[in-house]
Amino acid sequence: MLQGTGSDVGKSLLVAGLARAYRRRGLSVAPFKPQNMSNNAAVTPNGGEIGRAQALQAMAAGLDPSTDMNPILLKPQTDMGSQIIVQGRVYGTAKARDYYKLKAELLPRVLESFGRLSSRVDLVLVEGAGSPAEINLRAGDIANMGFAEAADLPVVLVADIDRGGVIAALVGTHAVLDPAEQARLKGYLVNKFRGDPSLFENGVAAIGMRTGLTCFGVLPWFAQAGLLPAEDAVALDRGTIGKTGAGAAPIKIAVPRLSRIANFDDLDPLRAEPDVDLDIVSTGRALPGDADLVLLPGSKTTIEDLRAFRAEGWDIDLAAHVRRGGHVLGLCAGYQMMGQRIADPDGIEGPPGEVAGLGLLDVETVMQGPKRLVQASGRELTTGQAVHGYEMHMGRTDGPGCANPAAEIDGRPDGAVSADGRIVGCYLHGLFASDDFRAAYLARFRQGRSATVRYDALVDETLDRLADHMEAHADLDAMLAVARSR
Repeated sequence: MLQGTGSDVGKSLLVAGLARAYRRRGLSVAPFKPQNMSNNAAVTPNGGEIGRAQALQAMAAGLDPSTDMNPILLKPQTDMGSQIIVQGRVYGTAKARDYYKLKAELLPRVLESFGRLSSRVDLVLVEGAGSPAEINLRAGDIANMGFAEAADLPVVLVADIDRGGVIAALVGTHAVLDPAEQARLKGYLVNKFRGDPSLFENGVAAIGMRTGLTCFGVLPWFAQAGLLPAEDAVALDRGTIGKTGAGAAPIKIAVPRLSRIANFDDLDPLRAEPDVDLDIVSTGRALPGDADLVLLPGSKTTIEDLRAFRAEGWDIDLAAHVRRGGHVLGLCAGYQMMGQRIADPDGIEGPPGEVAGLGLLDVETVMQGPKRLVQASGRELTTGQAVHGYEMHMGRTDGPGCANPAAEIDGRPDGAVSADGRIVGCYLHGLFASDDFRAAYLARFRQGRSATVRYDALVDETLDRLADHMEAHADLDAMLAVARSR
């Protein structure tokens, strides 16, 4: 089990790299995360949902994603509470304090999933959440040492040297654990190192002297990490993500940073395009007036985020963008926001109520169950290109605008398109991962230039490079020996 000295130290990435590396050694490998918190989810073939990171790790391991790989997924709806997904299905909603009371009854489900997964493969790579140093949350823990104890797992700590204080993070984490937990620690990895690793040899000695732990590797910064789908919305807080093709005027795509943005892996294929500048517009900034396209992303709380969108004045910016002849594309909740009205009479996403939409498409949405979770494919009608992806939404959208659908998905119409074709909305997440569609859609902004990126192949190649990185800088033999000693 890989546990971190803090959040965002790179555990998800390292599990993906280890999965690919050990798979290339001939082992059958599976990823597992007992409890995840993310609004960036993936749909499994059986219609469940898991964290996006586990889906990427499954790809690295050469497996289809399974709900057993992430049995508990918490999807934040407010600062205090989340929707709880258990083994791929909605279990309920709870505030943080109430959720802690539920963990004891959820642990058997977590162990059940772990047992099924373990019985099918040679090696399970388990990813913790946050840090075991958060000892105030230790009672009833199912994400870190609580799970390691229940499943009797050896643990490797992961620390991020780029943020500073790595020696204190490792030594401090070791110090606050009780003796039985310290005994589970078999070593550590230092991640995101920049510069000459020999300069950290004294640091390794100091950590060893204070903890007795083995260093399994000092991993240099992996520059290609940005080409892989991110799970944490913190990645979006870095603003503009993109590259400018040599000698080419870039395509500028503006994405408002909704407070409960969901399934933002929709953006990753666009980010990978060399001539696309993806501008994540944070609060306090106007939507840029020179954008070619405004993309309205998914949201876990559609009405609340639409109200916040208006409070920022982004509705005014968007209207001006449309008047200038700009294009708008809405995905899932973004599509719902583009209609005339959104109603949530039963309080599915928050307090019951309704709100006027942005009025860009002549449709209305009523929030209602059941939640639609399905992998899907079909044809996008404005380009005629094949698309594939997944649907993950509550609510039903109807109205005159649906008579001009955006796509035909699994034999039925989906979404809506304005009469001039510049305003498009649909429910299909992941459609930009369809290379031919993405090339055809972006061609309207490219002025004759053609796309070259094959996105799925790019991700797969990057996973191979990540595995090479792990092989070069970490002692995979020693870590495998630790796993086999269980």
